[in-house]
Order: sequence, then C-alpha cells, then structure tokens
Amino acid sequence: MTSRPRLDKPCPSPHHEGVEMLYVSSRGGRRDANFADVLFDGMAPDGGLYLPQSWPKLDPALVSSFRGMEYSRIAAHVMAPYTENVLDFEELLDLTQQAYAGFDHQAVVPVTQASPDCFLMELFHGPTLAFKDLAMQFIGRLFEHMLAKQQRKATIIGATSGDTGAAAVEAFRGRANTNVVILYPKNRVSDVQRRQMTTAGERNVHVLAVEGNFDDCQHMVKQMFAQRSFADEVGLSGVNS
Repeated sequence: MTSRPRLDKPCPSPHHEGVEMLYVSSRGGRRDANFADVLFDGMAPDGGLYLPQSWPKLDPALVSSFRGMEYSRIAAHVMAPYTENVLDFEELLDLTQQAYAGFDHQAVVPVTQASPDCFLMELFHGPTLAFKDLAMQFIGRLFEHMLAKQQRKATIIGATSGDTGAAAVEAFRGRANTNVVILYPKNRVSDVQRRQMTTAGERNVHVLAVEGNFDDCQHMVKQMFAQRSFADEVGLSGVNS
C-alpha cells in the first residue's frame, strides 16, 4: 500500500529542493531576481515581465492528494516552489487561508455540473464578485506580510477597465504599509464597478478617472515605472493583470 503525502507540508520537488527560485525579464535585462524582487518591482527595469528561470514540477503524489483538499491549501502547495527561500510553507498557507476565508462559499471556487461532460467553475464568490478577487485577496495580504518583514512601504499602481481596480481596492483598503492608486477611463466602466472603486472610504485608497480609454491609463502606468528614480522613491509596484 502506498502512503499518501502529509497535507500539512509541501511535497518538495527534487529539482528545486533548497534552491531559491530565480526570475528573468522577458526582455533579457535581468536574470537573477528573486520572489521579493518580483513582488516589489511590479515590472522589470527594462520594461519586461518576470518569468521563472525554470518551471517547477509538482510531485504526482501531491497532485493526487489535491482531491478533497481545501482550496487555500491547494493554492499554497501550487505556489510554494515559486516562493522558495523567501516564504516558508507555513507562512504561505496562513496567507492563503486568510485570503479565501472571506469568500461566500466554503469551496471558494465550487464546480457545478452543467451536463454529463460539461463542468463549470464559479469564480464569483469573492468580495467584489469578480474573478480577480482570487488573485487580489491573496496579493493584498502577501504585500502586507512582506512589507512588514522588510520594514518598508509601497505604492500600488494599477490601470483598470473595471474588475481589476475594484478587486485591488478591496484587497488593499486599510492596509498600513501600502497606498493604492487606480486609474480608470472616465465613463467607460460600469456604474457598479465605479462605485466599488470610489466608495472605499479608506485614506490609503486613491482612485482617479482619466479622460481617455484603458490604453491611456495603461500608458500612464508604464511611464511611471519607466521613471526609475520616481518608482524607487515611492516604492512603486503594480497589480495589473
């Protein structure tokens, strides 16, 4: 009889055991960023996106154990190889459990059967009813945890056409070590999304309507990251999808 892996510890991949995951820029300008660098930089200095140097593989026995496991624990196991030597598994699990505790369904992302061969995953049980909550609720807590560990502050910037901004505001509102700034195209988001973004009432939330479209908002964000002295001064990081 084969034994099942313990569910309270990650099942390590031999390729990554004890080796810090490093990241590279998609434009080749940086090749040795760690998880904390990626989190706080938002974008690589050369304007590229960060990618892992190599992609980890989960142990098949661990994957088999996911059946019936709570969503927050699955999320921690899947993300563990990417945060190696920066966050230990217990820290990661605590963050995922906090992130998904506020969802209005115990399964977080329940799957319903629509027909004999068609299943639907529900991604609308987060606080803003958008699928972006699945990432943002975790990211907000991750930033707060990492900023507190390093005794620093950050300015979170994002451009949105609706869902990302509302989810980011909800995730970062009231957090002591972050200011969140969201740009959205004026009169081009739904009224519900606008209200979700602009009625938070927290001093660390700043939401700006921009004359133009989403691309104009995105261009402004990219310009801010391109000004490295400014980005470093305010601790600029991003939450764009």
